[in-house]
Amino acid sequence: MAAEARHEQWERATPENWMDPPSNGWTYDQVKELSLQFDWELVDGTIMVRGMTVQWHDMVRDGILVALRHTRRPPYAINSERCVMLDEKTVVKPDVVVFDKRGLDPFAMECVPVETVALAVEVVSPGSRAEDRFLKPGLFAESEIPHFWRVERGDDDLPVVHEFRRDRETGAFLPAPERPVHTGTLSVESPFPVELDLRSLVEL
Repeated sequence: MAAEARHEQWERATPENWMDPPSNGWTYDQVKELSLQFDWELVDGTIMVRGMTVQWHDMVRDGILVALRHTRRPPYAINSERCVMLDEKTVVKPDVVVFDKRGLDPFAMECVPVETVALAVEVVSPGSRAEDRFLKPGLFAESEIPHFWRVERGDDDLPVVHEFRRDRETGAFLPAPERPVHTGTLSVESPFPVELDLRSLVEL
């Protein structure tokens, strides 16, 4: 009982106690200043280690980020691995996020408010397959993010983009009706028009 009482009195996560959250889980305010030797996210009050990435992942992520920034239209802004607060106990970092910047203070904002997010992008890596294919899309759909792209590594090492849109009736992501899988060229109209040569993302 004494250990349990002490456990519940923790006001913030530290390098010593982060693996043993309070019974009702950590909140963002309790973990936001936590410094660890690896990157992490908060899911349902539990701190989860982010999977290691490879160079292919980083090239594709950065290329998509640049392409979206070059083609973006008002009122959208684009960021990479910026925390998105789904609720006080779930804060994740999409590889790329597109959000409506109206009314936001870029000098004070810590996390992107989920209600402003128009598109979340996850590039699948060997260390994050389950999260990128199942966990995060489920969280994004539940949080009513309208668009989601999952980027896979094809057999030829070129990116393959799976485009999903949230179905209002079911609340789940469904493959985009016009072109659910993009190979060779990514061509979409929402949240704004983008056309991208996917091969260019991995050319060295």
